[in-house]
Amino acid sequence: MSDTTSALRAKIAEAKELRSVVRTMKAVASASIGQYRRAERALDDYERLVELGLGACVRAAGAAPLGAEPARPGAALVVRAVVFGSDQGLVGRFNEVVADSAVRELRARREKIETWAVGTRVLDLLTDAGLPPKGGFAVPSSVAGIAPLVGDMLLRIDDAGGFAERDELRLYYNRSASGASYAPVCLRLLPLDEGWRRRVAARRWPSKAPPEVAGDGTSTLRALIREHLFVSLFRACAESLTSENASRLAAMTRADKNIADILKRLDRTFHRLRQGAIDEELFDVVAAFEALGGGRR
Repeated sequence: MSDTTSALRAKIAEAKELRSVVRTMKAVASASIGQYRRAERALDDYERLVELGLGACVRAAGAAPLGAEPARPGAALVVRAVVFGSDQGLVGRFNEVVADSAVRELRARREKIETWAVGTRVLDLLTDAGLPPKGGFAVPSSVAGIAPLVGDMLLRIDDAGGFAERDELRLYYNRSASGASYAPVCLRLLPLDEGWRRRVAARRWPSKAPPEVAGDGTSTLRALIREHLFVSLFRACAESLTSENASRLAAMTRADKNIADILKRLDRTFHRLRQGAIDEELFDVVAAFEALGGGRR
């Protein structure tokens, strides 16, 4: 019996240690959600300023091309897809959901497809699905790592061939919804079509004085488009990280509940066995007492 209670003590100690780890991960995930959501909100003002500048440049440029490299005669249209996933596990079906969404849409396209993966787990899923990424990026561990990631991403995509006038750039990521739920999102950033041109041109300038585009309007427009791409990639990455940590928080909450249930069962079993051992010892004492004639005395 002592061996059984000793084994139960060891199991209870292991479960309590695991619960401590799970609760630490819950706290980290909860804090991470807060910082990434603050980063999303902080991006709003900068995005508004970039769009105001783009509106001024678009109105000044008229019907001129919007900063993309002219397509070479006979060149095939390229669809570049950036898929945001995770490097770490314990996130449920977070990577599978976004990878399935991207693969389903991209397989239906007839153009040349280039995929780029953010996170080793989604990279493996894309490779298994027959869409091996042209490049991969590590998932940033904090808000401070998002800007360097986006800058590196733009440079590497430029080095891989840049963006012709008709080429597409699509982002696939999970966007958090109510609670711990999330849904896959596809955002097309390029090409900048006529609908986008009308939308940014309609942005009202905040002052009565009309803006003027200083210097070369084309170079200014291209610089602002690059900032537009930077902001969009930054926001997609932040939203993906928010969803990842929300999914991890939900998974750790379920694990915490399961461990609590296991501990209750182990505690009940331990106390039952311990009480049984005490009863046996008492019975042995009583039996010995009676065998020695204690009852007659």
